[in-house]
Amino acid sequence: MSPVNGKPYCYSYPHPAVATDLCVFSLDEGFQLCVLLIKRGGEPFLGHPALPGGFIKVGEESLEQCALRELEEETGFAKAYLQQFGVYSSPERDPREHVVSIAYFALVKKNSETPKAGSDASHAEWTRVSDALKRDLAFDHNRIVSDARAALIRTIEQSPIVLQLMPPEFTLLQLQKAYEGVYGKSLEPANFRRSLNGDWIVETGKFQRGHQRPAKIYKVNPNFLER
Repeated sequence: MSPVNGKPYCYSYPHPAVATDLCVFSLDEGFQLCVLLIKRGGEPFLGHPALPGGFIKVGEESLEQCALRELEEETGFAKAYLQQFGVYSSPERDPREHVVSIAYFALVKKNSETPKAGSDASHAEWTRVSDALKRDLAFDHNRIVSDARAALIRTIEQSPIVLQLMPPEFTLLQLQKAYEGVYGKSLEPANFRRSLNGDWIVETGKFQRGHQRPAKIYKVNPNFLER
């Protein structure tokens, strides 16, 4: 804060604490959308499943820096695609005090790193979103997970960010299954292929052999990612 009459300036009225919550998404082996849940290692909600997150270091970091720090401290992931999608400010959402939380969703490849609980998290594990929403998550995290999935769906309709979740090489069927995992519903193959932006992926010249006709193998277009 800028000093006033030589002293740090403080507001004369109460103000809320500020935190970030992280909805970290990935795809499992069956291309179902998963979210990373931690088990809280402290009160409130000791032992409850929850999203990773924590309080901003006042005067030291931005919201995004806070989110990235909490991501690494509570899950072990050093980096991820990160996008802000919501603000949660109900005075009753945290029993300790009035906490305003800015929520982000993150995308990581499930097998790229193993989640490692840390900080105030005693355990971290992947859970399918459909199962996570049936559990009694801490705070208002059920709502945040639901809102995060809706935000992810809105984003993939305009952006190729689902490719952040794909292995280095994949078939069109696998890419379709990834989209179906996010949407939570089946897609008609012909319509999916017509809607797919051809600039996003390129053929590798390889084929996946199987019982049916060999399937072309693709990869992310490096020229597209560099734009």
